[in-house]
Amino acid sequence: MDLERHAAEQGWDRPLGLYALVPTSDLLKAEPALAELLGIDSPMDPDELTPVEQEHLPDDVPLEEALGRIMWPEGVAGCALVMERLVVKGSDETLTPGEDPSSSEKETEEIRMVAGVLRDGSRHCAMRMRSHDSESEVLNGADLVPALTSALALTLDVEEEPERGEGEPEQG
Repeated sequence: MDLERHAAEQGWDRPLGLYALVPTSDLLKAEPALAELLGIDSPMDPDELTPVEQEHLPDDVPLEEALGRIMWPEGVAGCALVMERLVVKGSDETLTPGEDPSSSEKETEEIRMVAGVLRDGSRHCAMRMRSHDSESEVLNGADLVPALTSALALTLDVEEEPERGEGEPEQG
């Protein structure tokens, strides 16, 4: 949610942002001068993570393909992605970046999605609609954007749970 608030402070119409989630204590050990810069004067909670913005992903490569080329080093505890999309109201259909919304006869809504995944498999998402642009109206939850969190999990080499087919018994 901190990353969503940060994105909101930067405003709309921003490029896609990719972040490594690094244990803050590890980051401060490697770069002690950051503690003063960040205003940290006490020991950190060992579970505290700092998002470290990465270089922009190439615009000419589909997101799934760009993410498929990423493998994070072991010091990275997780990763997060911030992206804006136009969605067709009342569906899960999104318009491709650059697609003219007037070419669709359906009403669209601009949204900002923030999705994060940790190596332990935990995940969290937040979604803000431009038409309801207030912190109190941000939707959030673990399964809000499952396709995006699944794609991010693959960059961390996190095993995905296979979906159980209807009528299949549970294992275990």
